[in-house]
Amino acid sequence: MQKPSEYDNKRKNTLRWGYLFAVVALCVFVMFLARIVILQNTNVQEIKDDYINKNYRTATLKAARGNLFASDGSILATTVMRYDIYLDFKTMKDSVYINNIGALTDSLSKMFGKPRGEFRKKFDEQRHKKNQYYTLAKGLDFDQYDRIRKFPIFKRGKNKGGFIVDRNYKRELATSEIGAGTIGMDDGEHKAGLEGAFSKYLKGTDGKRLEQRINSSQWKPIDFWKVQEPVDGEDVYTTLDLRIQDIAHSALQKQLINFEAKHGTVVVMEVATGKVRALVNLRRDDDGNYVDSYNYALKDNIEPGSTFKTISLLAAMDDGFIDENTTVNVGNGVWVYAKQRISDGHGGGTYDISDVLAKSSNVGTAKLITKYYAEKPQIFLDHLRRWKLFDKMELELPGITKPKIVTPDNKRWNAATLASIGYGYSSNINLLQLTTFYNGVANGGKMLKPLFIDKIMKDGKVMYNAKPEVMVEKMASEKAIKMMTSALTKAVEKGTGKSIFTPNLKMAGKTGTARFEYWLPGPMKYRASFAGFYPADNPKYTCYVMISEPNTAKGFYGATVSAPVFKEIAGKTFLKTPQNIEKEMLVDKKVNLNKMVEPNVKVAVNNKQMPSVVGLIGKNVIPQLENLGYRVDFKGVGRIREQFPLEGTTISKNQRIYLSLQN
Repeated sequence: MQKPSEYDNKRKNTLRWGYLFAVVALCVFVMFLARIVILQNTNVQEIKDDYINKNYRTATLKAARGNLFASDGSILATTVMRYDIYLDFKTMKDSVYINNIGALTDSLSKMFGKPRGEFRKKFDEQRHKKNQYYTLAKGLDFDQYDRIRKFPIFKRGKNKGGFIVDRNYKRELATSEIGAGTIGMDDGEHKAGLEGAFSKYLKGTDGKRLEQRINSSQWKPIDFWKVQEPVDGEDVYTTLDLRIQDIAHSALQKQLINFEAKHGTVVVMEVATGKVRALVNLRRDDDGNYVDSYNYALKDNIEPGSTFKTISLLAAMDDGFIDENTTVNVGNGVWVYAKQRISDGHGGGTYDISDVLAKSSNVGTAKLITKYYAEKPQIFLDHLRRWKLFDKMELELPGITKPKIVTPDNKRWNAATLASIGYGYSSNINLLQLTTFYNGVANGGKMLKPLFIDKIMKDGKVMYNAKPEVMVEKMASEKAIKMMTSALTKAVEKGTGKSIFTPNLKMAGKTGTARFEYWLPGPMKYRASFAGFYPADNPKYTCYVMISEPNTAKGFYGATVSAPVFKEIAGKTFLKTPQNIEKEMLVDKKVNLNKMVEPNVKVAVNNKQMPSVVGLIGKNVIPQLENLGYRVDFKGVGRIREQFPLEGTTISKNQRIYLSLQN
């Protein structure tokens, strides 16, 4: 028998190992298949819950909220980036840490004003624990972040220096004249003010990222695995005019302090567009300071008092019941109607219709309204419905209230209710809605919806431009609107508002003095109001001023408390009187105030010849020309660059002078 060759032996061994490998591979494959079958029949959710969900999560990447602007482009609220710094000591190499820790703690000591030893001790402890997410600092601004990221060790970045950065957004107000009550907020659960109103445009779309658990309370972002990038919000330009806002804020605050009042509100609306140019709400806090923390203009329904007489009498004017020749005998200023005593604060005798408004006669208004509508009050109330005074205004701003007016269907209705409504009680309406009514009268009877948004922009492109929206095309007949405007003008020139009369600016308006909580024991509480528009012969702005709970020892009538605020706002917005520069606005601006001070040059008009005013400072010249009886229209600030009429031109009283100013 032939002995197997060496080749045969090698072949047998190779085949043996090949068969063995095949058997092992087959066993592994069978085990793999068995594992798949087992996994398919095992509670996968339990595995997911036990491991994946406990160690990884999808976190929200907040989108940058868009900026909120005033109409002129001044920022009201903006989103700023804030940086949180964390350290991963596990990724720091021993050599890097040992060679650079001294220089790092020196840098941190200088930046944060703490002993370097304090940092060294804490870092050594965390390094020993191999902490992968130690909190070093939170809320740094960009300059601080840019400085700290260049420190020793940190400049090596995340993977070599253990330097982890978490970026967050913070909302900040850019002006003190418009506070939290007006600008508002949106924290995800609650919305208020302009921020809440336009949140759908401002908020953007949040993104997502994956985070890994570091310990029981900390999660570390996995930067390279982002599920979705955030989309930043759009920029919203509001209708607020910072200059008018500042004027209104200053005038209201001054009067609140003078009369030690509890709170006050001002609304300024542009007649032709319905754009709200100023919205000020101030109330006294526990420290005696007046702060903007609650939007009374939208959120509070009040009994308006005498400013409602404009509404009542316009209804009767529109129905043709009263005209310029209508008179009413108010007797001695006291009238008992349906067992209700109605009285006037002053005067008596026979009034024409303009006197009823000018002297704010409760008796006169009640007699006229009950005379024509007592049998059919629904006709009177239908006017109020047509003027949307029963409807909640459909505005973007949250929290606006719905008016409440007592009707015959209400159990509170009695024989005297109609008279009470006529002169401003038994009805509760917010100030913005009342301002909107007065603005409709100023606009020739076309009532416009209040606008708070001017435009929306994204990446420099205009996405939306707001246009005036008509609520009521024709509130009343042209004759009725003109009659009412004339009566409101007389109220300022000769009536309860005569204390604010000025020949330089024709104003129309109505005072209001309303008692509230009069059913409670204790001293009487009052709300003093003034509502009107200017200039009366060509209205540009409507303004409503309300001051609540003034010190009655100092005054409580609308003519005394609120009308002066209206006058100051009207004069400074329409006549464009230059404002004083606030010291805080000059910080770090390197402005030489001495160069801004110049002796006041006296201007004289001799022989009716227009003098040369080019080169003079406008704020010195304009008041002088107005005091001489001329009407001045100007644009810009600073020195007068151009004038019309030219020097030497014959001019007459009440002539308009046009000036162009430039710094």
